[in-house]
Amino acid sequence: MAKYRKLSRTSDQRKALLRGQVTALIANGKIITTEAKAKEVRKIAEGLVALAVKERDNFEEVTVTAKVPRKDKDGKRVKEVVDGKKVTVYDEVEKKIKKDLPSRLHARRQMLKVLYPVKEVPDKVAGRKKNTKEIDLVAKLFDEIAPKYANRNGGYTRIVKIGQRKGDGALEVLLELV
Repeated sequence: MAKYRKLSRTSDQRKALLRGQVTALIANGKIITTEAKAKEVRKIAEGLVALAVKERDNFEEVTVTAKVPRKDKDGKRVKEVVDGKKVTVYDEVEKKIKKDLPSRLHARRQMLKVLYPVKEVPDKVAGRKKNTKEIDLVAKLFDEIAPKYANRNGGYTRIVKIGQRKGDGALEVLLELV
């Protein structure tokens, strides 16, 4: 028996397809696809969620001091003249950050090998490049998805059969996070 389905694609096309569908599943919570693709995506997605559940509390809170540029009421940086040059004025601010321990860092990098970067575009200003923002799917896995499945042993996804596709009659399914 084969270890995976080839999905009638070359290896690079197949990997790209599966990465794209896993990314869409994590970002949106559900996708509609064919049954064969869903079963392959399920394997990868369940592995990522299991990794996130295992490493979700494996960090330490660290307080750091950061230099932040001082800004005026319009949001522009405040500048001072020092020795004939305009120099930005900085304030020191205490910040708390999460510092990953080595095993969580390794898990984060394993997830980043699979997940594509995702940009979110607000509806009212669609098409404007400066209003898009990058979504950190790894942080979403650790902070939102992993706590939801903390006391669950596997079975993080569900496949629901929808029916046959009109064009080629392939069986379509809804793959969703439980």
